[in-house]
This record gives sequence, C-alpha cells and structure tokens, in this order.
Amino acid sequence: MTSSPTPGLTRFNALDDSEATAELHEVCASSAWGSKLLAQRPFTSTETLFSANEAAMAELTAEDLGEAMGGHAPIGRPKPGDPTSAREQRGMAGASEELKTELLELNLAYQEKFGHVFLICATGATGAFMRDAVKVRIENSPEQERETARGELVKINRIRLTRLVESVEGE
Repeated sequence: MTSSPTPGLTRFNALDDSEATAELHEVCASSAWGSKLLAQRPFTSTETLFSANEAAMAELTAEDLGEAMGGHAPIGRPKPGDPTSAREQRGMAGASEELKTELLELNLAYQEKFGHVFLICATGATGAFMRDAVKVRIENSPEQERETARGELVKINRIRLTRLVESVEGE
C-alpha cells in the first residue's frame, strides 16, 4: 500500500533545485547523496523517498560517506545553535559528567582509529547506550565500521526526511 504525498512532500517536490538542494543538505551533508535524491523528484510518497534514501546511501563511495559523516557533531557535543543536533542528542542531556568525559575519550580514540566521528542514530538513545556502542564498534575493522556507519546514516536520514516531509513550510 502506497500513501499519497503529504503536504510537506508536495512542498518539497515543488521547490526549485537550489532550495531543494539546501534542504537535502540539512538532512545529509553528502553532495552525491543529495544529487541522487534531487534527480528523482518528484516523489510520489514518503515510501519512495525513503527507498531513494536507502539506494543513494548504498551507492556512496568511502569519500562520499566521509562527507556525510563530516556533517555530524560528535556524540555528547552537539553543534552550538543547531536544533537538529541538540534534538538528536537529547539522550546525553542527563548524562553524568563522568559519562560525558568517558564518551569524549572514546570518541577521540574512535576518531583516531577511523578518521571520522562516531556515528550512531542517537534519537531516543541514552548516553550509556551510545557509550556501550562505541566500545563495541571501536573493535571493528575500517571496512566493517564504514558499513555500520552507512546503516546508521540511513536511519538518521530517514528520521530527518520524515521531519522534512511532515513540515509544510520547511524548518
């Protein structure tokens, strides 16, 4: 069963290319990903948009993934003035200073090993869950971790795309 376009999806489909590109960049910093989605407009439903997200993410090169990950703040340090970053990392708000310090140290070790921020779909996750995840994932090979991060980006993009198509005026 396919749903019809939401008012927000209709609005997104009607944007000129530069406006749509800017909105897609807020979802994912990869220009290749944004170009792939832009080329598929108009979307007939949120399901087709989500499918396009998954397909575009699957096609990204390691360099494209690096660009996508570069748009994300480290866990525990949301970008100042960025409501999306703050909303997604809300689970860290009540974390103890000890947990925040431990996560910062783990983030730095992870970044040193893999060359990019630790990426996890943080929406709804607690600080302890994210700490435990980085402890497990730091043991991955670079190839395993790249694919794990790709999967996390799919989830993050889906949440952000949902907000985009639920918005009538854009945010």
